[in-house]
Amino acid sequence: MAGNSIGHTFKLTTFGESHGEAIGGIIDGVPSNFELDLEAVQIELDRRKPGQSAIVTQRKESDTVRFLSGIFEGKTTGSPIGFVIENENQKSKDYSHIKDVYRPSHADMTYDKKFGHRDYRGGGRSSARETASRVVAGAIAIQFLNHVGIQVNAFVSQVGKLKLEGDLTQIVLPEVENIVRCPDAEMAEKMIDHIKEIRKEGDTIGGVVFAKITGAPIGLGAPVFDRLHADLGKAMLSINAVKGFEYGSGFSGVELKGSQHNDIFQLDGTTLTNNSGGIQGGISNGNLIYFRVAFKPVATIMKDQDSVNSKMEKVTVEGKGRHDPCVVPRAVPIVEAMAAIITLDHYLRNKMTQI
Repeated sequence: MAGNSIGHTFKLTTFGESHGEAIGGIIDGVPSNFELDLEAVQIELDRRKPGQSAIVTQRKESDTVRFLSGIFEGKTTGSPIGFVIENENQKSKDYSHIKDVYRPSHADMTYDKKFGHRDYRGGGRSSARETASRVVAGAIAIQFLNHVGIQVNAFVSQVGKLKLEGDLTQIVLPEVENIVRCPDAEMAEKMIDHIKEIRKEGDTIGGVVFAKITGAPIGLGAPVFDRLHADLGKAMLSINAVKGFEYGSGFSGVELKGSQHNDIFQLDGTTLTNNSGGIQGGISNGNLIYFRVAFKPVATIMKDQDSVNSKMEKVTVEGKGRHDPCVVPRAVPIVEAMAAIITLDHYLRNKMTQI
């Protein structure tokens, strides 16, 4: 099955299903002789793992990563880094009721029709559990980027209709994260209460993750089909439940005139505004890169729903299983990971274009 890899010079290929023996991946193109902080990799996985708070799925997984290759005496060797994360808390029997049933807004029907056979246990390959492998690669990419002065950060800016206002690029993240990962303490409490109420109703709610990349040099990205924002967009839209991506002024920019939207250059090469979101012509211009990622309400709800089965007969899908009432708190490290993978890939590709 194609579509399991991302990146060119820094490339990640993932494998595994939600209820299989394990998930994992192979990271190719990793520069050699770099000292990795493996504890930092595990910390990022802990930020994504299920069961970490009262507002996420209660599936219990340690998400402990085990590296198989590419690292010796704490340093990268330059060969592919292979790793696995064992699945420890599968409850496949919880999904026996959907063996031949298509859940609304899930990938059940499309996978079945495309491949003629599907792993119905927790969604199989289409499950968001696969994203743990991305976090491993992203955590490694983040360490390389930090070494060259590039930082990637993200936070929850909206849950349902509750959203942060103002210039989000100026927000300084707190040292200690709250469970919803919103940097404004007052808004965070409102979001947490809202998610808890939604959970009591047996329903779900969506939200937005705001991300920024600081310290990116001029020159990341390439014409015409490898534009930096295009690759960032593809990376974000590849994350489960993502329904929208915008960078810079995004959709709000349509309300401005060109004279208002244009970023005027100054003598030092910087611009008075940054409506371009740090990217012009698909290439980073040295300014802050920022974007928003919109996540839909999780499709699994604790309510019965009308649907059809594989024989296209009307059925009722029973609301049961373990799920996130709101995916955005756990999505923050995934967004950061995917942004880091794309940024490092373009950073390494850019180095190769220059003598």
